[in-house]
Amino acid sequence: MIRNIDETPLTPVQMDGVEGARMAIMVGRGDGAPHFSLRQFDVEQGGHTPRHAHDYEHEVYVVSGAGTLFLAGQDHAIRGGDVIYVPADEEHQFRADRGQGLRFLCAVPVERNCGGATPGS
Repeated sequence: MIRNIDETPLTPVQMDGVEGARMAIMVGRGDGAPHFSLRQFDVEQGGHTPRHAHDYEHEVYVVSGAGTLFLAGQDHAIRGGDVIYVPADEEHQFRADRGQGLRFLCAVPVERNCGGATPGS
């Protein structure tokens, strides 16, 4: 299976606390992945994911753009090329800068990816 990040349709994230975020499952259970799901998030200028926590870790690669990550009780500037580890049970939120959007890839356990039920993770 090969899928291009620029050619994969994104759908709006439907969750309280989200503004201007879309998501696509790049690789997941539907592709036969037994352990991990790789998701793409695109957050429009000034948009954000919800501030939330969950019982699993995930790893994030910022593809492009810039913004702020709330993690470990603090805001952190992020930009394209950054790699982020979000521990389990740690409250976090991704916010895109007002001048540009934010695009990132996020890996989570495949059993935790329910068609976007865990957005902004």
